[in-house]
Amino acid sequence: MTLELVTTDGLFRLDELELEVTNNIWLLGDDREVMVFDAAHDHRPIVEAVGGRRVEAIVLTHGHSDHIDRAAALREAVDAPILLHPADRMLWDRVYEDETPDGELAHGAVLAAGGHELGVFHTPGHSPGSCCFHDGADGLMFSGDTLFKGGPGATGPKFTYSDEPTILRSIRGFLLTLPGETIVHTGHGESTTIEAEHQTVLDRMAELGVD
Repeated sequence: MTLELVTTDGLFRLDELELEVTNNIWLLGDDREVMVFDAAHDHRPIVEAVGGRRVEAIVLTHGHSDHIDRAAALREAVDAPILLHPADRMLWDRVYEDETPDGELAHGAVLAAGGHELGVFHTPGHSPGSCCFHDGADGLMFSGDTLFKGGPGATGPKFTYSDEPTILRSIRGFLLTLPGETIVHTGHGESTTIEAEHQTVLDRMAELGVD
């Protein structure tokens, strides 16, 4: 398995919210082709990590600016399609006036590159179009900002279009059904496992009375 991590630093902007963030960009594939998950802040280190391999797709975990702001530049550099769930198109349009994604992510779809197959989970809550990507054969998942080490991704009044009960239901309904040893590679910070986050999610649901 070829799994590589690139990190970039920059700003997350959403309405009046502005935060300094470090983003994880994940590459999965082999020595010939890869998928790239997210395109944040600076496309050049991502291109360097690709190293001339074919890029099957630039897969966007969701439409927040810090995950997509170099997607168009990366597309031009590596000649690969950009995939985004259509429920986050309004977030894309806040960043790009004259660019469009090339394809739509859909729940239940399968993405493939370099001998890896990943199932797409539509996991709204952090944003309406947030998605996670599960590689069952290798026991890993890319969660974007849906699930972190420490629990669910951010929601609340400052995160327009977000909803905490929705993200909790998404995690319980899809992610917590995976084997506990599944490694979760996140959009920010350290990786974790489904087992490590399982009880935190259930406890928060109980606290809020989410059914």
